[in-house]
Amino acid sequence: MSAVLQHVVDMVSVGGLYALMALGIGLIFGIMRLINFAHGELIMVGGYATWLVVDLPGVAVIVLTLAIVVLFAIGMERIAFRPLRDASPATLLVAAFAVSYFLQNLALVMFGGRPKPFTFADTLIEQVTIAGLRIPQLQVMSLVLTVLTLVGLAVILKRTNIGVQMRAAAQDFRMARLAGIRANRVIALAFLISGVLAWVVSVVYAAQIGQISPTMGLQPVIVGFVATVIGGLGSLSGAVIGGFLVGSLTVALQALLPGDLREFRDAFLFTGLLLVLLVRPSGIIATRALKERV
Repeated sequence: MSAVLQHVVDMVSVGGLYALMALGIGLIFGIMRLINFAHGELIMVGGYATWLVVDLPGVAVIVLTLAIVVLFAIGMERIAFRPLRDASPATLLVAAFAVSYFLQNLALVMFGGRPKPFTFADTLIEQVTIAGLRIPQLQVMSLVLTVLTLVGLAVILKRTNIGVQMRAAAQDFRMARLAGIRANRVIALAFLISGVLAWVVSVVYAAQIGQISPTMGLQPVIVGFVATVIGGLGSLSGAVIGGFLVGSLTVALQALLPGDLREFRDAFLFTGLLLVLLVRPSGIIATRALKERV
């Protein structure tokens, strides 16, 4: 029973992290119809920013790194994507790849290509006992940050005026603009929130893998994209469901597969997700964001 409960905790922890990744991508796609593959580089920026100021007091580390990632996210929207607002989706996608490679190479020039060891707090490697389970403090921190972020985002989207505008824009951006919603403000706020989500993921993910590198955001953005597609592109609730589904399947396969087959875990995972898409090609929750905007 304890082993089963441990796997459940792992599923929630990993699934929550994947949900945050998917939300950062799904939020931007719902409003701009842009699959922002440069979102992974925001995670990379958060990792390097934390590495640079990790010796400062905890509150200062949080404030500085969060501010840096958010500024990069807003700057990304203002410099790279706002001038292309009326461009085709293909042009926006090329721009996203261009921003991604630019930030990767900027990090390569500034910090070198060799991965650097990352330790956010030495106490995170210690374990705590909860209901008979020995859980690493890093996993507890991941769960707490994930829950707080998801709850905070839900409150913003459902209880605030700007949140309602963002939800309306995610459902039908053209109609939302006709209804008087200011596009620049909504899109800028969406990038700001995606920056906050990327910062949370960067802290947890870098602490989990124990190192940072210019390409560290590649795997998270791929996982987030897959989870977003599974949940339904443009659906924020679908992104969360997709994230938890992908995370749960990842942990389940790691636990259930024989030792000699675990190296093929990702192959089994993506095969299962492909079957999901064969049954639900539009994802678990389909939205108008998947339709072509004119």
